[in-house]
Amino acid sequence: MPISKIPSAGFQDNVKFRNIIINGDMSIAQRATSASSLTSSGYHTVDRFRTRLGSIGTWTQSQSTDVPTGQGFATSLKMDCTTANASPSAAAALSIQHKIEGQNVQYLKKGTSSAESTTLSFWVKSNKTGTYIAELFDNDNQRQISQTYTISSANTWEKKTLTFAGDTTGALGNDNGNSFLVEFWLGAGSNYTSGTLNTSWNSNTNTNRVVGSVNLADSTDNEWYITGVQLEAGEVASDFEFLPHDVNLQRCRRYYQLIASGTNKAIGDGGAYSDSNVWVFVHTKPFRATPSIDIVSGTNYYAFIGNNSSVNVNDVILENNAHADVIRIAKTSGVSVSQGKAYFLNTNNSSAFIGFDAEL
Repeated sequence: MPISKIPSAGFQDNVKFRNIIINGDMSIAQRATSASSLTSSGYHTVDRFRTRLGSIGTWTQSQSTDVPTGQGFATSLKMDCTTANASPSAAAALSIQHKIEGQNVQYLKKGTSSAESTTLSFWVKSNKTGTYIAELFDNDNQRQISQTYTISSANTWEKKTLTFAGDTTGALGNDNGNSFLVEFWLGAGSNYTSGTLNTSWNSNTNTNRVVGSVNLADSTDNEWYITGVQLEAGEVASDFEFLPHDVNLQRCRRYYQLIASGTNKAIGDGGAYSDSNVWVFVHTKPFRATPSIDIVSGTNYYAFIGNNSSVNVNDVILENNAHADVIRIAKTSGVSVSQGKAYFLNTNNSSAFIGFDAEL
């Protein structure tokens, strides 16, 4: 039987996890697959992609099934303008961000004479043709570099590849903090557009970040899609690195974990340590850092079930927020239970949900 030659360690397609971006194929959306009436920043739908939004229209964001044909993608992130703003204020900003832990990009050797170039590749589509801006931002040292890309054909998927020089100034913290950002700009006010576009690494000057970009918010006809986002060391873009769904999901769960959503979904179990206090323990995957609770409140949204009874409540609180794999939540007022009895906590309304957030 012939023996196949083993690829050398330098063979690009043999390098696993070469993509610095998590969930670049937009396949994981724990929070929601669609969010409407958006006017403020936050993580709204697709995991690990944050919307930066202020004073520049109203938007619907969704996990879309519109994807480039024959490339292996099943989902994309879509931005749809529902209220236009053709003349945004000076401080207005609209972008899609991906934040990266410093410890995950130490091999880029930023801040040394051996700093690595990086290549950003992605698929993009919009009805609005013209010049857009993609940016790398060093949050530890407040340094940045911008590049333009052009959407040439309306309503057509196009692949873009941008190579950024390595930065020999400003090392990134070797920790779990927000050190490095990739930012796709879709519109901005004069605070970001009135200077000269900064196309080499420099200390941040806001006016030089988004010069010459289109304003996607200038019409309610406008929409923008992106998928296949990959950032990797080197000056050549490799094929997109598809990961198994379970691997991709677990990487996302380092930053956010949806525990339960909808009616009659189990959250955790525990017991009453007094007649008016309940502890419930929720088993999770380890988080990047101490999480906060993400919960919606409403009349009888949740129920403690046990002792042959059900106690409806509106919400619960985070009682113990250590970022281990067991988190304690509690109801410490407005509940009547039996001390020493076991209880488990369920959702009790179709709109109820609970999750934990350790995003950058």
